Amino acid sequence: MENKKELRSWLDDLKLSHPLVIAGPCSAETEAQVLDIAHQLKDTDVNYYRAGIWKPRTRPGMFEGVGALGLKWLQKVKEETGLKTATEVANKAHVELALEHDIDLLWIGARSTVSPFIVQEIADALKGTDKIVLVKNPVNPDLPLWLGAIERLASADIKKLGVIHRGFSTYEKTKYRNNPEWQLAIELQTKFPDLPLINDPSHITGKRDMIFDVSQTALDLNFDGLMIETHNDPDKAWSDAAQQVTPKALVQIMKDLKIRKETDPEAEYNTSLNNLRAQIDVIDNQIIEVLGKRMKVADSIGLLKKQKNVAVLQSKRWNEILGKMVLEGEEKGLSEEFILKMFKAIHQESINHQEKIINQ
Repeated sequence: MENKKELRSWLDDLKLSHPLVIAGPCSAETEAQVLDIAHQLKDTDVNYYRAGIWKPRTRPGMFEGVGALGLKWLQKVKEETGLKTATEVANKAHVELALEHDIDLLWIGARSTVSPFIVQEIADALKGTDKIVLVKNPVNPDLPLWLGAIERLASADIKKLGVIHRGFSTYEKTKYRNNPEWQLAIELQTKFPDLPLINDPSHITGKRDMIFDVSQTALDLNFDGLMIETHNDPDKAWSDAAQQVTPKALVQIMKDLKIRKETDPEAEYNTSLNNLRAQIDVIDNQIIEVLGKRMKVADSIGLLKKQKNVAVLQSKRWNEILGKMVLEGEEKGLSEEFILKMFKAIHQESINHQEKIINQ
């Protein structure tokens, strides 16, 4: 698939003065709940009202959605509020029911994107549709798999395509529910700059108090929009309660995040500069995260040396590391002087950590 200006035609045709906003509850629970949230989001910057009808859950016994009944509630949302509707589909039957109920936007979830068989089934069921179809990144950080799903849909003559960045699962515990791994989204954006890119801060964070910061980072990185889970009583939600915000909170977030169009001649330069700076901020945070992990390993080495009564400084090992890093740094365009300064500082911090443990 090649990047083409036509990829973003459906988004341009909306003629928005703000980023695209998709909002609504994680799950449709009752007709009253769905309609109440929709009426609170009416006449705001929300463009599409989302609600999970079928919920792929990690373990059996969890709430898996109300099923096709919820699609009738979404029809009422459109009739009563004028909001366009959106939901997730995971198989051919879901697609057929969603089309039958005139859902405007469909997305393929992270658990489905990992399977080319599932994506192909959905693509075949949607062949030639004029509905908007978005693809969430796969659970694992695999860019070719993500792009492969888009290519399958494009091959089915589906014109209105886009992607949703919802972060990636990891075994390690971090402050995020799903690590953003911003560099993958940036690489996708570089390959296909005209493919609409939506951020899902709800699933990345798993916590409502982090949604604003992640949303701001996404917009700084030139994302085209946001998908934010919104509930009229978040703490009592039947699924993902901690990551949902109230309609009132969403309106405030949208107000604070709204990007004003610049009109001065330097606008393009400033936009490009801000985007590059945002990428640097993301990478700097990753560097700190990696250094923190490195020092935890150093702590473990210090504990082992203390148990075996071994000296902290091992000169031979240190010289081997330095030589190796200088060579690898040169391949990345980094000077020997810089590599030496950086790794000497890292090495000294490791020694400090180990000495602190040995002297405890």
